[in-house]
Amino acid sequence: MTNQPIWQDKLHASMDAEIKHLPQAFADIPADSTMLVPTPLMIDEYINNIPFGDHVDFSEMRDDLASDYEAEYTDPVTCRIYLRIVAEAAYEAFEFGEDIESITPFWRVVDVNMPLSRNLSCGLGFIQTRRQDEGLH
Repeated sequence: MTNQPIWQDKLHASMDAEIKHLPQAFADIPADSTMLVPTPLMIDEYINNIPFGDHVDFSEMRDDLASDYEAEYTDPVTCRIYLRIVAEAAYEAFEFGEDIESITPFWRVVDVNMPLSRNLSCGLGFIQTRRQDEGLH
């Protein structure tokens, strides 16, 4: 455990969301589309609105965010990076003494089969336990 909440700083970094027009294809987004570049706090808010016992996969979260912000797609690269920031900030808060019920329930999006899950400091066991506690498989 670190002495300072570095992931919280990244979560709350001052940045604005953008909607960009893509003249060329990017990742899984076709050319001539609009793409939301979200912020970590947008992803944090989205996850905090997922009800207990529900799972939303990464693709569905991207689709929902795009729709909520009137874009056709959400940038998969920044979305994945910011999902990690959200997860790490939540686990960091837990390590600093926050109750499990008060942290962002990132395990409602992150499951043990996602490549991202293997890089999180909480470890796969934490994610598995949280998902089992909510009846998620």
